[in-house]
Amino acid sequence: MSDSTNSASPSSDYASISSGDQSLQRSSRRSGDGGTRAIVRESRHWHDIFWSAIFVIHLICLGFVLAVLGLNRFRISDRLNIDRYTQGFLENHKGLTEDYWPLYAVAGGIGVFISWVWSLLLGSYANEMMKVSVHILTTYLAVVSVLCFWCRQFFWGGAFAIGALLQFLYVVSVIDRLPFTMLVLRKALKLVWGLPKVIMVAHAFTVFMLLWMSLWSFGASGVVASSMGDEGRWWLLVVLSVSLFWTGAVLCNTVHVIVSGMVFHVLFQCGQEESSSLPPSTLVESLRYAVTTSFGSICYGSLFTAAIRTLRWEIRGVRSKICGNECLLCCVDFLFHLVETLVRFFNKYAYVQIAVYGKGFNRSARDAWELFQSTGVEALVAYDCSGAVLLMGTIFGGLITGSCIGVWAWIKYSDRVIMVGSTAMLMGMVLVGLGMVVVESAVTSIYICFAEDPLLIQRWDADFFTEMSEMLHRRLQHRSARAREVLTTA
Repeated sequence: MSDSTNSASPSSDYASISSGDQSLQRSSRRSGDGGTRAIVRESRHWHDIFWSAIFVIHLICLGFVLAVLGLNRFRISDRLNIDRYTQGFLENHKGLTEDYWPLYAVAGGIGVFISWVWSLLLGSYANEMMKVSVHILTTYLAVVSVLCFWCRQFFWGGAFAIGALLQFLYVVSVIDRLPFTMLVLRKALKLVWGLPKVIMVAHAFTVFMLLWMSLWSFGASGVVASSMGDEGRWWLLVVLSVSLFWTGAVLCNTVHVIVSGMVFHVLFQCGQEESSSLPPSTLVESLRYAVTTSFGSICYGSLFTAAIRTLRWEIRGVRSKICGNECLLCCVDFLFHLVETLVRFFNKYAYVQIAVYGKGFNRSARDAWELFQSTGVEALVAYDCSGAVLLMGTIFGGLITGSCIGVWAWIKYSDRVIMVGSTAMLMGMVLVGLGMVVVESAVTSIYICFAEDPLLIQRWDADFFTEMSEMLHRRLQHRSARAREVLTTA
């Protein structure tokens, strides 16, 4: 998994992938009986039911709490007489829910607008928009940091400054990978824009997320307007934000599973004489499996996957720049291997296995990672940073949303700027992320298909197949050279 791993066996399997001898043998097995079996809709079993039940119960209970928190300050201060339970934290604040609810409504509108505009611009100006995602985020974080310091918000100024520094270091560490990343993202966009129904699904889930956010922001507005002290309000907002993050992740990964199933079908049917288009039932079946038998696995994976993946990117970036300090390198290596172990059980490629085969989440994650390692494609996956580029666009969209609402809140309620602005930023990130996940799903499906059956990619786009094969060959050679270097110096 690390660059120093000896990959002699995968290298021998893929060294001549362009000529296609070994790949052709594997492809004939999978594209024959195995390939057909991969997309046949068999009866599926329910997986991870406990987590789907937890998620649904969490939504019901939280919905009730949000309604109570919002109603308590709606038009009448302390309508439900909740303040009697917070006597030790009272400030006699006279705010009302409707004072802050319009700010969150505008935040939702801005988030949806940025999501749709970003998606349209990605389809029309892919290279330019991806470069913007990479470079503008560092600048924007630095600017926000300066503004926070200017407003004497030293904690948030320091937080944004650290974020800008980490973002800059990460971009510097992966700058040589960006050309290949841009290539993969362009091909993923080509796949997505060839499936208008996929875009419709993403829009539908965005509308559903907006409906939930209307209730969530109603309760959050009641918390911001409550008579509790800042500490009590912050704790409540943190709990609500974690819930919103999980809900947003579940919806994003549900779209991920639906899109992955669609993309896998597209790639499988390329070059098939008997079918030139997807059957109408494909989308309906993918949607049905995503919200029924596979929904528990989606809820389970959504708890941990995003955090572990982000931590992995940062550790990889730091690790690649450490050379002289052996003590620091040892500590980073320990964290690196710990996170890499977690990635075996929580990775975004599991959702493709869930979509295609209907497995449980942990089994899907292990199978996907073992597939990558056994074929050597893990070297290519580790080199690609398309997920990070899309995440940068998501964070940038959230920052724009939070900044706009923060300025409005500063004009009207200067003592609530950080509370309203930070929660509005989270809303923007969730909504923009729903637009980005469609492209990321196509990327993950491309890698899974390339690992399972390279000829699927070759039939779809021969030039892209050649470039992926050549890059994989170079990465495996690089790893083998690193392994020999480690053995020589040991």
